[in-house]
Amino acid sequence: MGGFGSVGQSVRVRPSARLAAAVARCVGYRYEGFPAGTHLGLPSRHLTVVLSLGDPTRTSGPYGSAALTALAGGLHTRPVHIAHDGDLAGVQLDLTPEGARALFGLPAAELSSAVLPLGDLIGSRAGELAERLAEAPAWPARFAVVEDVLSRGMGRPPGPPPEAGYAWRRLAETDGAVRIGDLAREVGWSRRHLSERFAAEYGLRPKEAARVMRFERSKRLLKEPGRPSLAAVAAACGYYDQAHLAREWNDLAGCPPSAWLAGEELPFVQDGEDATGRR
Repeated sequence: MGGFGSVGQSVRVRPSARLAAAVARCVGYRYEGFPAGTHLGLPSRHLTVVLSLGDPTRTSGPYGSAALTALAGGLHTRPVHIAHDGDLAGVQLDLTPEGARALFGLPAAELSSAVLPLGDLIGSRAGELAERLAEAPAWPARFAVVEDVLSRGMGRPPGPPPEAGYAWRRLAETDGAVRIGDLAREVGWSRRHLSERFAAEYGLRPKEAARVMRFERSKRLLKEPGRPSLAAVAAACGYYDQAHLAREWNDLAGCPPSAWLAGEELPFVQDGEDATGRR
């Protein structure tokens, strides 16, 4: 979508072996000449770092309002609203929960339902990152800057309790389809104890994480070329029916999927070409 003369670019790079456990995806984006509006930052299984190459990123929603050149956002169950004037450029990193510990020295729960200045988490390196990104001439150089600055601060902090880590991986590999009672039995904990320990690590209870992962899968299916019908998406993702899918979207995205599909002007940070031009 977009108006006459609009330009949209999304460039992806695979993180190095050193960063791969912490960074699931690194994408550069540039959009010019699109209608001004509001992009929805939707719930996902990843924490988010956004590094603007232009004006500060303006966010609002249930977690507060901010205008930040470099920000970090935790796991959440409500949409974050990102206002834009039709021109946007920056780098977005999708972090794993393990990445929060490795890069920030904190469990993901410490960032849950929050949007923070990146400098609160990595100190003066956030300023260095912004300055060097502004000077970098092209996407490969920008990605190299991100790699250098973040990898210098990586540590090896203790991981989550093995049971909580196992529960997260099981939810992730099934896109939230495993029953929480079954998951508790698999790890040998009561359902209540699992919920408490899981939330202490990730900031979401297992049931909330499962909802987010099912929702995330439905969003992936809806973005596919020749996407299936809403009823087929609902069935594939484990919803009772299309009405259940719509209720979950209203709760997690603030709108039904049909409205999101019709209203999203930006092809925002979707998988595009990698830094060498390959798909």
